[in-house]
Amino acid sequence: MTRTPRGKWIEEGMRALASGGPEAVRIEPLAQALGVSKGGFYGYFRNRDALLGEMLDTWEHAVAEAVIEQVESAGGEPRAKLERLFAIASAAEGPTRGVEAELAVRDWARRDASVAQRLRRVDNRRMDYLRSLFSAFCPDEAEVEVRCMLVCSVRIGEYFIAADHGTRSRAEVMELVRDRLLS
Repeated sequence: MTRTPRGKWIEEGMRALASGGPEAVRIEPLAQALGVSKGGFYGYFRNRDALLGEMLDTWEHAVAEAVIEQVESAGGEPRAKLERLFAIASAAEGPTRGVEAELAVRDWARRDASVAQRLRRVDNRRMDYLRSLFSAFCPDEAEVEVRCMLVCSVRIGEYFIAADHGTRSRAEVMELVRDRLLS
């Protein structure tokens, strides 16, 4: 008999988190969504809290270290790396890297100090990486910080803004933002 892989439990947990918050991450509904019995869950995790911890570990690695590794693996100068980073971020989808997971973790962090601490670590890692790239061609430390903050704000805030952009599409405006940040 084939065992449901550990990663599938984590992915399904991330889907539940994205759709209903941490309260929605329950063993029995996850098993039903996976089409398996809940007994298989305990072969991987002690309890629900262990799953939640591994979900956060997976999310943290996927949205910080794995993205940075992906950007760095292709090499190039800092502007090219930033362009690659922006492309990766805008194409991010799936139960771990998608914006739904990002927003769900951020919402969870508002109510849980340990999740907030982890979110701070992820945001600091992202900001440190952005600083390293922007500072290579932007000598003004204040300007580097502004650009880093704008990148993070646009990444997260873009999904909350429902405004039209006149004759421009959202994609065109995002291209203008990217060009401005890289100038």
